[in-house]
Amino acid sequence: MAAKPGKMMITRTVVVMIIVILCLSIVSGASLVNIMIINGEKYQSKASEQQLYDSLVTAPRGDIYDRNMQILATSTTAWTVYITPNGIKKISDDAKREKVRTTIAKGLSEILEVDYQTVYDNTNKNSYYVIVKKKIDKASADKVRQFIKDNKDLEITKYIGLDQTTKRYYPNDSLASVVIGFVGADEQGLAGIESYYDAELTGIAGRVVAAKNAAGTDMPFTYEKVEEAQKGNSLVLTLDSYIQHTAEKYLQTAIEQNQIAERGAAVVMNVKTGAILAMAVKGDFNPNQPFVLSAEDQAKVDALEGEEKDKLKGELLNRQWRNKAVSDTYEPGSVFKVVTASIAIEENLINKNNSFYCNGRTTVAGQGYGCWKHGGHGTQNLGMAIANSCNPAFITIGQLIGVSTFSKYFKAFGFAEKTGIDLPGESRSTYHKEEKMGVVELASSSFGQTFNVTPVQLLSAISAAVNGGYLVQPHLLEKTVDENGKVVKTTTTSYKRQVISETTSATMRELMEYVSQNGAKNSLVPGYRIGAKTGTSQKVAKIQQTGDKYLYIGSCATVAPIDNPEIAVFVMLDEPKGSNYYGGVISAPVNSKIMADVLPYLGYEPSYTEEELKKLAIEVPDTTGLGIDDAKGKLTTAKLQYKIVGSGEKVIRQLPEAGNKIISGGVVILYTEQSENTTVTVPEFRGLTATEANTAAANAGVNIEFSGNTATGGLKAYNQSVAPGTSVEAGSIITVYFRDETTVD
Repeated sequence: MAAKPGKMMITRTVVVMIIVILCLSIVSGASLVNIMIINGEKYQSKASEQQLYDSLVTAPRGDIYDRNMQILATSTTAWTVYITPNGIKKISDDAKREKVRTTIAKGLSEILEVDYQTVYDNTNKNSYYVIVKKKIDKASADKVRQFIKDNKDLEITKYIGLDQTTKRYYPNDSLASVVIGFVGADEQGLAGIESYYDAELTGIAGRVVAAKNAAGTDMPFTYEKVEEAQKGNSLVLTLDSYIQHTAEKYLQTAIEQNQIAERGAAVVMNVKTGAILAMAVKGDFNPNQPFVLSAEDQAKVDALEGEEKDKLKGELLNRQWRNKAVSDTYEPGSVFKVVTASIAIEENLINKNNSFYCNGRTTVAGQGYGCWKHGGHGTQNLGMAIANSCNPAFITIGQLIGVSTFSKYFKAFGFAEKTGIDLPGESRSTYHKEEKMGVVELASSSFGQTFNVTPVQLLSAISAAVNGGYLVQPHLLEKTVDENGKVVKTTTTSYKRQVISETTSATMRELMEYVSQNGAKNSLVPGYRIGAKTGTSQKVAKIQQTGDKYLYIGSCATVAPIDNPEIAVFVMLDEPKGSNYYGGVISAPVNSKIMADVLPYLGYEPSYTEEELKKLAIEVPDTTGLGIDDAKGKLTTAKLQYKIVGSGEKVIRQLPEAGNKIISGGVVILYTEQSENTTVTVPEFRGLTATEANTAAANAGVNIEFSGNTATGGLKAYNQSVAPGTSVEAGSIITVYFRDETTVD
């Protein structure tokens, strides 16, 4: 019989057990303290990472509209494709795991056009979420879903996912691209309106938190919490898509015709409100592909290698994004004479009846200045001095004004400060400060040289000269609306100050109309009263840097209707390489074409002179299917001539076709039976006056459409839409372009 343990032994055993329990408790407690308190946040994060799927839901950016609520920029649904490598790693069968990895890499690389090896390597990363490609479209997303479905035997759905997001889309491609700008990969605004109003356009991101299973895939029915994303505010701009398209179309044509090396800009603004209706810069870019260069620029990049290649690409990308109308400064040249004249008239130093004598040259403090006209203009009044763009006359006016007064008005017209237009990257002007301006600097400044301003600064000043004297705030935002369409903010007309009186402004309107009729003839628009001033300036700094003496900028500013101006148009062409570089010759026709389209569009009715009516284009009526007599009568009523081809009784075809426009007295060919087309040879129109061109067209059996002002005498054709000597069908329409080649700024 075993002896019972003594009291001493029991006591010792109990003590030992207590000590063991205490030690275990201390160790366990210390571990718990380490896990829950010292490193609690770390382990909690790891647990959540393994058990929860936490993803931000991108908020759609607000839309951008033109003033007629036409969409300029919007956000469309897109998808981000991701994989879950940690889930793949849990596949116990080595062969199956490898099969899954290669299948995913092959399938996604082909569908998404990404690198196979990169995708394959990513399938082995230590992560539950690796992005394969961001912002794919619906077609690509559907292909990924089909790929997952086709490989259900490998349970690919556990390892590939698609997150819904948004992608910025510009439905009009390059229209107003330098104004609208573009966004980066994370939908942040990088240029233009997208950048300037990024805070307003950016929404509030949503969030999805969902449970994961052991494989790392979602279990939405087990646990899911969704915070909806909130769309950003939308912007309604002052831009008008039609006017913007018009400005871009004619600007691009002028760039091509005049071989412009450094792009061009055209701005259309309401002189009373400062609302920008169009702001065109060519060449520009497609904001849907902002990092793609034009074919011409890409060829320049491809010709280089290494660092030089990367440097040039960066320079060319920044060049195509740069808004020339607000970010580039230039010497305004003779367009600035409108400002100088306004100052002198406001200060009662001169009036429109004053006489100025020009013998072709003048001297100020030993510095000689020549007039563009050898021998000078002789005696001229103020209107003639502006129309003749006479520098000696304006040097005289500048000396009358004096340094102090000139500097005061220079600031008052807004040239000493940024306009504050709601676009990024606006440049400051560079000019002679009053304390450093002498009579020589004043002389050159009086006719628009030796200082630099931006186009939008100059257009604002010209607007003040004709709108009653008020310097208005140029702007692009009309109003801001929330996602429910409620107006959050409205932009109102902001008058900075009154620079000149209404009386002076009325005189300037009268003088600018005189200039359009007697100097800047290429700016005229049949049926409308226009005010204008042209200018040509040398790029002095670049000439000194490069040694190239033929570096010019041709510009023109026009306002209409001149009796009560609403619209101002400014056009500049930088470094023309064609046969002419004067603003009155290369830029003024662009102003004319823009005004000719914009004024009727805005509801201004034309009032034609008798001479203008004779050259007015007539819409060809439809005579197809009519009997010969009825067709003849219809054309005669429309003041058009006709020629019948065939011996049939009805018209089966006509040329020009119905809806085309030809000048009064043009010929419509009426075909009454099936026959071979009659061809004629296009004559040489270049160098002919409008009357001569009309006669040549009639003799050749073609019709012409006049482009450019032909109401005033002396204008000659400088281009034609179809090359001379080309065989065309009888009755075809040839566009003939006219301008005054004698204009000098």
